[in-house]
Amino acid sequence: MDHSQVIIRPVVSEKSYVLATADKYTFRVHDKAHKTQIKQAVEALFDVHVVEVRTSKVPSKPKRRGVTAGRTRAWKKAVVQVRPGETIPIFQGLEADL
Repeated sequence: MDHSQVIIRPVVSEKSYVLATADKYTFRVHDKAHKTQIKQAVEALFDVHVVEVRTSKVPSKPKRRGVTAGRTRAWKKAVVQVRPGETIPIFQGLEADL
């Protein structure tokens, strides 16, 4: 699997902004990706050194729109901690807004 296929997109939420101040960055990742692949992808794409990777599966939620009922997709989330002092450029400038 290619590095750009492992990391899908950053997760934009209040909690992810707070974690970014502690050098922890949250990404939506491929369902089949494991921690080693996620670490290698982040290091290759953003030129940082990864200290720790934590993953979790986000379950689907039931949704309704009138009579029609369905569910959202389940997805996998990874919280990546980088070395102190290193940052990922996608999240730069976000900490100042808090």
